[in-house]
Amino acid sequence: MNFKYIGLTAFGLLFTITANGATTINTDKDKLSYALGMMISEQVLKQYGEVDYQLLLEGIKAQTEGKETRMTLDEAGAALTTSQRKITEAKFAGTKKSGAAFLAENAAKDGVITTESGLQYTIITEGEGLKPKASDTVTVHYRGTLLDGSEFDSSYSRNQPASFGLNQVIPAWTEGVQLMNIGSKYKFVVPYELGYGERGAGQSIGPYETLIFEVELLEIK
Repeated sequence: MNFKYIGLTAFGLLFTITANGATTINTDKDKLSYALGMMISEQVLKQYGEVDYQLLLEGIKAQTEGKETRMTLDEAGAALTTSQRKITEAKFAGTKKSGAAFLAENAAKDGVITTESGLQYTIITEGEGLKPKASDTVTVHYRGTLLDGSEFDSSYSRNQPASFGLNQVIPAWTEGVQLMNIGSKYKFVVPYELGYGERGAGQSIGPYETLIFEVELLEIK
């Protein structure tokens, strides 16, 4: 027996189900319903792994219709953040492990100094000028690389020194450049907590990356 049943989805949109359980897409509303499902999956759900679709649809329906929800938007945001952090930690566990191993090995090398925060540095050239404060603006030449040696940024490559406020950069730079006299050149090994953390930066620096910088302090403005 061939019949059709018209029902109401959790999105509040009509859809048609045939006797064998398959859905048909006939109207513009049908197309919109299916398209929204695809877009939500592609742009949102794939970031979070397995979900309970019954609760997912319940949440969509309640929020769309302005009904009472089981959690606040702040609580929902916190749940998403927690889930994303767990996914990222699992995905980049190897990066964290290799970074920790590199830091431990590097700390044992002659000439390497480790600060209380975990920042490691080696003095390549010691200058005789003044040292900057966190509130100062400095001009430097620098080169940044990943542990595999690939360069992600370099003022030397651009042939143009960079100027910035020391309180406007990653924690490793704020701390490390204050150790330097004008004319000094240091090598810094930066734990991810003092660099770009759990998120990384741009296309070149992934989450939990341990970074290496060579920095030459040219001027305090």
